[in-house]
Amino acid sequence: MTPAVGISARIRRPGQLAVGGAVVLVVVALGLLAPLLASHDPLEQISGANLLPPGADHLLGTDELNRDVFSRVLYGVRTTLLVLVTAVPIGAAVGIAIGLLAAVSGIADTVSARVFDVVLAFPAVILAITVAAIRGPGTATVIIAIAITEIPIFGRLARNEATRVIAAPYVESARLSGASTWWTLRTHVLPNAIEPLVVQFALSLSLAVFVESAMSFIGVGVRPPDPSLGSILADGVYAWDVNPGHPLGPLVMIALLSLGFLLIAQGLGRRRRD
Repeated sequence: MTPAVGISARIRRPGQLAVGGAVVLVVVALGLLAPLLASHDPLEQISGANLLPPGADHLLGTDELNRDVFSRVLYGVRTTLLVLVTAVPIGAAVGIAIGLLAAVSGIADTVSARVFDVVLAFPAVILAITVAAIRGPGTATVIIAIAITEIPIFGRLARNEATRVIAAPYVESARLSGASTWWTLRTHVLPNAIEPLVVQFALSLSLAVFVESAMSFIGVGVRPPDPSLGSILADGVYAWDVNPGHPLGPLVMIALLSLGFLLIAQGLGRRRRD
C-alpha cells in the first residue's frame, strides 16, 4: 500500500464509521424517544383530520384513517428495531454454532452445506413470504423469517473462518497438548474469527431492515393496526398526491437505517483489510 493510498484509507474509514454510526444513532434515538416525541397516539383517529398535508400540527400530515403519520413513523421505527435486535442475533448465534460444528465434524459439514444451499437458493424476500404463508403474518413471523435467512450466511462464514484458524500452528499446538475441541473453538478459533463476523452482522442488520419493510409493505409482516414502516409506506403510496409526507416519512427512515448499517459494515471491512 502506497503512502497516498494508506492516508486516503485512514481518512475514509473514520468518515464511514462516524457517518454510519451517527445516522443509525439518530434513527434509533427517534424510535426510543417516540413516546416523548410523538404528538399523538399512533392509533388515535383524529376527528376531522383526513389526509391532511404536512403542517405545524402534523409534521408529516395524516393518513386515510385520520392518524398522525409522524407519530406512526416514530413507532414504526420502534417495531423495526425490535425485529432487528431479536432476529439478527438469533440468526447469527445459530449460524455461528452450526459453522463451528461443521468445521470440526465431517458429517455436520456435509449436512449443513446441503441445507444452506437450499435456503440460499431462495431470495430473502421470497423465503420470508414462504414463512409467512406457513405461519401467517405477524411480528413473530418476520423475526423467524429474518433469522432463517441469516443462519446460512453466518454458518458458512463461521465455518470458513474456523477452518482457516484451525490450521494455524498455535491451534494445532493446543490440540496436541490435550485441549478439548470445544475449548479450542471457544478459546482460540472464535476470537480469531470474530472480525469478519462483526462486519457481516452490520450487513445483516441492513438487509433485515429491507426484509422487514418489504414483508410489511406487501401485507405479510407486522399486523395492522400496529405501525410498521413498510405498511405505512404501502398506505402512503396511494395518497402521495394528497399528502406527500405520508410515503416520504417511512421511506426516509428505511433508507437511513439501511444506509447507516451499510456504511458501518463498509467502514469495518476497510479497517479489517487495512
